[in-house]
Amino acid sequence: MTDILRQLDTAQADFDARLRELTAWQDEDDRSVTEAVAAIIADVAQRGDAALLEYTARFDGLAVDAVSQLEVAPERRVAALQRIDPAHREALEYAARRIRDYHQHQLQTSWQYRDGEDNLLGQKITPLARAGIYVPGGKASYPSSVLMNALPAKVAGVPEIVMVVPAPAGELNDLVLAASHIAGVDRVFTIGGAQAVAALAFGTVSVPAVDKIVGPGNIYVAEAKRQVFGRVGIDMVAGPSEILVIGDGSTDPDWVAMDLFSQAEHDENAQSLLLSPDPAYLEAVAASVARLLPEMERAEIIRSSLARRGAMIRTRDLDEAVALSNRLAPEHLELSVADPESLLPLVQHAGAIFMGAFTSESLGDYCAGPNHVLPTSRSARFSSPLGVYDFQKRSSIIMCSGRGVQELGAVASTLARGESLTAHARSAEMRLTGK
Repeated sequence: MTDILRQLDTAQADFDARLRELTAWQDEDDRSVTEAVAAIIADVAQRGDAALLEYTARFDGLAVDAVSQLEVAPERRVAALQRIDPAHREALEYAARRIRDYHQHQLQTSWQYRDGEDNLLGQKITPLARAGIYVPGGKASYPSSVLMNALPAKVAGVPEIVMVVPAPAGELNDLVLAASHIAGVDRVFTIGGAQAVAALAFGTVSVPAVDKIVGPGNIYVAEAKRQVFGRVGIDMVAGPSEILVIGDGSTDPDWVAMDLFSQAEHDENAQSLLLSPDPAYLEAVAASVARLLPEMERAEIIRSSLARRGAMIRTRDLDEAVALSNRLAPEHLELSVADPESLLPLVQHAGAIFMGAFTSESLGDYCAGPNHVLPTSRSARFSSPLGVYDFQKRSSIIMCSGRGVQELGAVASTLARGESLTAHARSAEMRLTGK
């Protein structure tokens, strides 16, 4: 096998220890980052627009006199849409339609019912009042991130979506601006970093405070989201990207090699794993990796990622491969087997499941429809992809009838007195006696 990817075998006596070492991930405890972010957040919370102007000039080399000059006018976004290559516009609009259609199925609606005592019970669904979206900027182009974060909020009925995107030296990507228009973003500010997160969390004279902040960013953005959580909601604090492929030998080895590359090219900390009971197939994919890697534009990043955190793991059978995948709870799981539907019931933990040889993870990143904002670092054990439900709130509804309160009040009184909460008990008891 190529020496790029390490080889593991579940039959090895030290397999569990080697797997723990391979998959261990914890954000670096960089106190300087934590302290710097805390200082920026406190400064923006106190000085508002003035702090934003200073940080934008310092970090992005963009000096203006007022934050209003950092807001991108709707006309400029329309112009960007008209300016981009027609093929790009068509692709963005196609992806947006599919993402919107998929997320329509996630809409929750309010409900009510009456019990036997004519008490009214239910749940009221309400969209967030305002959502904030962070989008990486500059030369980077992530229009897909705009679509994936904004469209679920639109489907949920959020009245206002505010997007922040850094513009180093004033440079903005037309694809990102075009995507913001297609997705229905209401306001766009060319502000980035921890200061943008702070502005969305606390609000300034020019930037409105939001109820939830979603979207990817660098270590400073991630730390800022962590620190403002509680004042506002956040989607998640994401770790490195992950892909786990389960193969039975029926998928072209070149296809699987490229699927492993698709995550490894994100950064050196991304993780790409292939599990298979077929040693000959593992050898074939390894050969494809060695042959195809020199062709890749980001070959050095891919090589580093695969060498540091990638592996090919021989399992006893496909059932063991799925059981191992459940232990790891990957962000992206590819069931690259002849009969993926037979394995699906066995899958317990995965951010997104890609079934069959034709379903590359990259389709989910851009245009299949499901959201590409997914839980990482084993958090798929308890969390889910970003969705419409992240932009909706649920309020309980309770309305007691005169008859119903006789039973409920008596039970509440008994339980409250058992907890020595007399006011609770008397509050219920007064409704039993009318006094």
